[in-house]
Amino acid sequence: MFAHTKRLQYTVRVTESNPGLANLLLEQFGGPQGELAAATRYFTQYLAEDDPGRRDMLIDIATEELSHLEIIGTIVAMLNKGAKGRIAEGVDSEADMYRSISGAGNDSHVTQLLYGGGPALTNSGGVPWTSAYVDTIGDPTADLRSNIAAEARAKIIYERLINATDDPGVKEALGFLMTREIAHQQSFEKALYSLQPNFPPGKLPGMAEFANVYFDMSQGETPTRGPWNKEPTFEYRQAETAVDGGSGNGEVTLAADEAACVQQAAERLRSDPDSDPQTGAMLGAGGDAAANTSAARQRGGKGGTATLDDGEPRSGGA
Repeated sequence: MFAHTKRLQYTVRVTESNPGLANLLLEQFGGPQGELAAATRYFTQYLAEDDPGRRDMLIDIATEELSHLEIIGTIVAMLNKGAKGRIAEGVDSEADMYRSISGAGNDSHVTQLLYGGGPALTNSGGVPWTSAYVDTIGDPTADLRSNIAAEARAKIIYERLINATDDPGVKEALGFLMTREIAHQQSFEKALYSLQPNFPPGKLPGMAEFANVYFDMSQGETPTRGPWNKEPTFEYRQAETAVDGGSGNGEVTLAADEAACVQQAAERLRSDPDSDPQTGAMLGAGGDAAANTSAARQRGGKGGTATLDDGEPRSGGA
């Protein structure tokens, strides 16, 4: 059950209208790192979670993310409020109105005209929100790691938004939201490490002979060695083919009738490596290019003739 409290989780104070900033803030309203994406991600995880501790944590954080969505949406609406009223009442001349909604270096005209200045479920570029932003896979160790990364990405976006405004009230509210991303990240990390073992994700172990091997797959400059690719965790090896000891080729077993069909199709579709057919691009080149191509064929090309649209026979490949 959800019950809405009309007071925001954090007081929002906006000094002046700023449609351009409002448009940027939509990134945290309907963007991939935004509050709606976070709320739906944690809510769906909560519904499928059997562990009582993680279940409580997920619904608490999902619900708080909805309150953050309300804060961001309120800021967007307040930043747009002045422009919304002017457009709705048509108080400006056509030219002045066009200049005001087109802004200086922002796309706020989309939200002004299409959504009337209200917070839209899009990112700052106008791309509609999608459930594809929710990357839950149903394994706690994998999902918690994804949640930690999502909170980290959201914190970075909030930092960038804070740096994009000089409105003290907006800065303060965004600072609160950024700080809560840190708190959530810590909760998810604590929950992850309360699971033992928590790596690798899932139930099946890796193949022991490859689980701690690092392959140097790029050639050129001397590779940089570090804890990500050196002993004692990793055995460092050069790039290899057929590390399983097999042929390194694709091998498939077919029934006799299937094999016969495959062979028949291969023969029918076999290309001639000795041919040098004249192409439509060659014909379309015209002039000297076509003449040079024809002359080259006469000197060294494979025998055969091709008839052009003008009816003149030309030497060409088979």
